[in-house]
Amino acid sequence: MKPEASPQPLVEETGPYYVFGTATAKPGLGDVLAERLLALVKLTSAEAGALQFRIHHDCNDPDVFAFYEAWASADDFQRHLETPYVLEFLRGRMTYLQHDLDIHFVRLLGSTPTA
Repeated sequence: MKPEASPQPLVEETGPYYVFGTATAKPGLGDVLAERLLALVKLTSAEAGALQFRIHHDCNDPDVFAFYEAWASADDFQRHLETPYVLEFLRGRMTYLQHDLDIHFVRLLGSTPTA
């Protein structure tokens, strides 16, 4: 994934910017990928504009992970992609990924839940 791959929000979008994806480790490297992803969570959570960054582990496959990100704006997400730790992760990702990240930029249907 390259930073320029992220789409810009529609003109009428004023709320958060959402990203969803999956990452599949090479067989036996699930622990390595988990460690790298958890390190990203800690650093990303401290970023301005980071509303949520969650990593989920597949219950049936130790090498499959899903992630969900919510950003205050597309600009905040773009700045995130340019941080040294994200650039380092992206550069080295194919060392432990079976195939490249599967990333989707999604829009919330309905209103943002308050609880």
